[in-house]
Amino acid sequence: MTGPTAASETWDGRTKSPSAKALRGLDALNFFLADVRDGLGPYLAIYLIAVRGPDQGWNEATTGLVMTIAGILGLIAQTPAGAFIDSTNHKRLVVIGAAIAVTASCLVLPFVSNFYVVTATQSVAHVAGTIFPPALAAITLGLVGPKMFSRRIGRNEGFNHAGNATSAALAGGLAYFFGPVVVFWLMGVLAALSIGAMLLVPANEIDDDLARGMTSEEEKAGDQPSGLKTLFKSKGLLLFAILCAIFHLANAAMLTSVGQLLTHISGKDYATSLIAVCIVAAQLVMVPTAIFVGAKADAIGRKPIFLVAFGILALRGVLYTFSNNPFWLVGVQLLDGIGAGVYGALFPVVVADLTRGGGRFNAAQGAVATAQGVGASLSATFAGLIIVSAGYSAAFLSLAAIAGVGFALYLTLMPETRDTVADAAAGGGDGGLPRAAVA
Repeated sequence: MTGPTAASETWDGRTKSPSAKALRGLDALNFFLADVRDGLGPYLAIYLIAVRGPDQGWNEATTGLVMTIAGILGLIAQTPAGAFIDSTNHKRLVVIGAAIAVTASCLVLPFVSNFYVVTATQSVAHVAGTIFPPALAAITLGLVGPKMFSRRIGRNEGFNHAGNATSAALAGGLAYFFGPVVVFWLMGVLAALSIGAMLLVPANEIDDDLARGMTSEEEKAGDQPSGLKTLFKSKGLLLFAILCAIFHLANAAMLTSVGQLLTHISGKDYATSLIAVCIVAAQLVMVPTAIFVGAKADAIGRKPIFLVAFGILALRGVLYTFSNNPFWLVGVQLLDGIGAGVYGALFPVVVADLTRGGGRFNAAQGAVATAQGVGASLSATFAGLIIVSAGYSAAFLSLAAIAGVGFALYLTLMPETRDTVADAAAGGGDGGLPRAAVA
């Protein structure tokens, strides 16, 4: 990875010059927080079923119910979390508090087994976890300014995926020798390192007004962040939220369906190993993808690159139907590294484009994330119904078709949001929205 950029200009020509220490801290924060931000994730089911087991009342149904309840509460919290990040001038403290809350909620699990207590702890973890995406994006924008935002977000995503791959590899290797409980030790260590990384970023280098998308003109006028009721007055932002929901409706169930298919083909133990390898390898593909997207998003434009993500997603769905060979399926899944790498790097950049000057960048991130969460939550049910009624190939082709619809909608309806930067530099502007996206 290239070294940190020392300076960039804001929307209105002001210069932002974050220190090397702050940028290194941001790198480390994205790396170490990668595992903490999602809580136990897939390890929750493994721990509750394999360690607690039926003797303590835990099976697939009770574990699934815990995850569903916690997931719904996390989904509901996303928009308020973004609005909270917009309103607070203590973003470092918020990130540290969220890291402690997520970690503590998970570390208590070995000592509790009651269904309601476990559900409460994981609900706290999911709600606290909604803080991280808007907070990291806001801190980045407040540090480097909009001119360097897309490049820096790409770097953030690169470190995030590298952190995910490293923690997954460590968890898998250490669990072989010490059992599933090693995940808790690893999470505690990573949380401590995340807090240390956050403290490396000086609070006085984070421009809180810039971090929520406000320009100096609005600051001078005393404008405050827009209320949630105005969040979707931009047709571009509303359309982008719908497209994100479509992307996750097509994407979320693909890995799950591949895992189920591998279980039928190869058996539970072999399938688990293959999926673990697949996850780590896909994360490694996401690292260069995210860095490339961040470096080229301003030169190429957001729209062509986002279309690649939809195109790769549709291609994956089709390629899955070509063979049931386990190695073919795992190889095709590596394409997720490209699609997800593009999506992760461009998501906050496009939202920043569409909300420039309105002071609602992080609230908008939360709202769009809620839309994508709805799509993701429906994806598994949609695919499962088709698998039961028509088989795996039909399910993969249906998910590919949804991705194709998303590609067509993005191609024909979504504006090129990169133009926001050019409009701002020229003294234009329509409330921070590209002219083509204004209601």
